[in-house]
Amino acid sequence: MVDDKIIVGLDIGTTKVCAVVGRLNAYGKLEILGLGSAASEGVKDGVVSNISRTTIAIEEAIKDAEKNSQIEINVVNVGIAGKHIRSSVQHGSITRLSKDDEISIEDVNRLSNDMYRIVTDPGTEIIHVVPQHYTVDNEEDIKDPVGMAGIKLEAEFNLITASSNAIKNIKRCVERTSLEIDELILEPIASSLAVLSEEEKEAGVAIVDIGGGTTDIAIFYDGILRHSAVIPFGGDIITSDIKQGCAVMQHQAELLKVKFGKSLPDEASESEVVSIPGIRNRPAKEISIKNLSYIIEARMEEIVELIMAEIERSGYRNRLAGGVVLTGGGALLKNLKQLVEYKTGLDARIGYPNEYLGKCKSEEVKSPKYSTAVGLVLAGFKPLDGREDDRPGQLKDANLQDAKISDTSAHAGNNFFSSMLRKAKDLLIDDFDDQGSY
Repeated sequence: MVDDKIIVGLDIGTTKVCAVVGRLNAYGKLEILGLGSAASEGVKDGVVSNISRTTIAIEEAIKDAEKNSQIEINVVNVGIAGKHIRSSVQHGSITRLSKDDEISIEDVNRLSNDMYRIVTDPGTEIIHVVPQHYTVDNEEDIKDPVGMAGIKLEAEFNLITASSNAIKNIKRCVERTSLEIDELILEPIASSLAVLSEEEKEAGVAIVDIGGGTTDIAIFYDGILRHSAVIPFGGDIITSDIKQGCAVMQHQAELLKVKFGKSLPDEASESEVVSIPGIRNRPAKEISIKNLSYIIEARMEEIVELIMAEIERSGYRNRLAGGVVLTGGGALLKNLKQLVEYKTGLDARIGYPNEYLGKCKSEEVKSPKYSTAVGLVLAGFKPLDGREDDRPGQLKDANLQDAKISDTSAHAGNNFFSSMLRKAKDLLIDDFDDQGSY
């Protein structure tokens, strides 16, 4: 192995909570050591709505992952989503002391760190600061200024904010299971790490992660994250439509969607019929697959329209040479690729999280529904901003709060000293905050 670092990704979703344990092999590929999953009953539309139920689901998923990987899990990377997520562009600048010295990594980090101090809407916090392009002494459109000479360093930043309460609830659930959060990462960004190639990010691509409660969008161009958004509709609302339209039970509606659902009614035959058992000795009910497809198509068209509205709002509609990459459990819906291509006019493909995968103990992890969890593991080994790859000695995350002596590994075996060090660090930070910090 390259090193002994092991990372655990924890995806707290609307339909499931899953934990993925992984490490890099000698070839730089991600080796999945274990996978744990549990039904999620305490999350609605991507946001924790019941602390106790979510905590129980996390405990079950972690225990399952520990059993499969034979590794004790203490630290996790956690994903965050929900309709409270906002993306905006802000300008920042710093003035350096000398124009003769080269612009260093520290200068770039200082500029990024300053953006975390920007005042946001009440009840929100900045979770990611993504630089777009830099300006050095009025020289614009610089992708990476490290090594250049100049006095004034400026940049446009994509600031991603989330609800403070949503963040606190996630942390509360995780901490109740005696785990520590190393990084809190926007879910579509995590999914992009697992699903997208560098060529797609360079050419321009929109990744669409269709989960149970939300549809997450991230748009990349020239290798940089340009826009992100979360639509509060996912696979669950399609299931609800089927439940009402076909007058069946919730679990029956889910099975109909997964096993027989199609996004294009034209692909379904008029003669295709499925029989659903009746309730308490009532006669069985026959459901037309074509009618089922009409119900699914109506809702999916609405979701695709919202996706296109976000792509238009980003301003990159005509720059997506890589088209749309669909991932998440909802991407497994039959004929969805064709529907998206027809409605958007963009090329589309189904994204599987095997772009950087090596050996896996479970082939199940290669399903699109585990894209976010696999991406959360990858986030422990590669920076969210690809420009940092070429910077020697660069901190993986410029966030002040993440840079406070953060240990990115999920420790195996005896980690008593590390736990004590983290507790002491947290006490010092809390004391510093009480005296008035950033």
